Amino acid sequence: MTQVLKGLRVVEHGTFITGPAAAMVLADLGAEVVKVELPGTGDPFRAFKGGLYSPHYQTYNRNKHSVALDTRKDADRTTFDRLIEGADVYIQNFRPGFAEQIQAGEARLRELNPRLIYCAISGFGQDGPAAARPSYDTVAQAASGYLRLLVNPANPRVVGPAIADAMTGYYAAFGILGALHERHATGKGRRVDVSMFEAMAHFNLDAFTHLFSEGEVMGPYSRPSVSQSYVLECACGGWIALHMSSPEKFWQGLAQAMEKPDIFEDERFCDRFARIENQDALIVILRDIFQRRTRQEWCDRLLAQDVPHAPMYRTDEVPEDAQAKHLQLFVDTNHPTMGPSRTVRSPISFDGQRSLHVTPPPTLGEHNAMYAQGWPGVPHTKKETST
Repeated sequence: MTQVLKGLRVVEHGTFITGPAAAMVLADLGAEVVKVELPGTGDPFRAFKGGLYSPHYQTYNRNKHSVALDTRKDADRTTFDRLIEGADVYIQNFRPGFAEQIQAGEARLRELNPRLIYCAISGFGQDGPAAARPSYDTVAQAASGYLRLLVNPANPRVVGPAIADAMTGYYAAFGILGALHERHATGKGRRVDVSMFEAMAHFNLDAFTHLFSEGEVMGPYSRPSVSQSYVLECACGGWIALHMSSPEKFWQGLAQAMEKPDIFEDERFCDRFARIENQDALIVILRDIFQRRTRQEWCDRLLAQDVPHAPMYRTDEVPEDAQAKHLQLFVDTNHPTMGPSRTVRSPISFDGQRSLHVTPPPTLGEHNAMYAQGWPGVPHTKKETST
């Protein structure tokens, strides 16, 4: 594994997803991440399923070390402070004000380490009328206008994974890397603030651009209509996805694959604007045609005509995909106590070298002894001033 962040030391005080996701991005790139957890219970995500090693917890906590500390206790706070003194980055995703209650506020940690990059992740920001409100993934999706683009009006219910949680963590990692770059020049630490509300509003940038440019309020079918995206059931019960976009060659290729060479001579479907206007009618026609062959037959036909498509896989089908195997996308790990597991490697390669080595998520307090005196190999010296 190419460890471009080797030597970077990170203390993560994260729970659930946003903080852990930010730290995992850094860990995947080679940073040494110590996850500070409450003794006995740890990150609340641990207990969501099956003891203290749930799949929810495992998802965002690979390549890390776990130290169980209660920073409200003097002895544990001494260990915590030593970690902070030698750290480059500190990450927390508490509600505003809680970090100060557990002796982990920016002002106190900055006294210990002026070069520290302090990252605070929140739901709605550090101040303002909504700052104290609790926030989780669905709340942030809804407040940012994003959820309205996912919910089917005919069957209104929340769908999909924790997009807001994960994206906020990734934005936080970007901010941290920017602050670290600046510190190379200035020698000074920086506070990085990211809220779920702000992150998802930015992630929803396309909808806001349409609003501000055209006065258009987008709905769940706005982008799929413009991009000409389709999901279609095949004869075998499998599904296939098409993203036809605007190039006419894709539509002619689709016509050939369907053995309907004249289908797009119909004035309802003769060009991009007509197809956008009449997408519902086109969906009815395509549904009927695609139910006549199996998914594999359609994939073969569409591939031969260079039509943008993919089988709409279930999760358990993706690891068997030929390209996934070629890319070594899924890697195996083995924890000495918890046993073997499998995960998705980092998608980032450097100079063609893939990140194939992954350390499994730690058990609670697994590395207490390793970090009892602070960072291994780093002398304990209190930093008084910036350098």
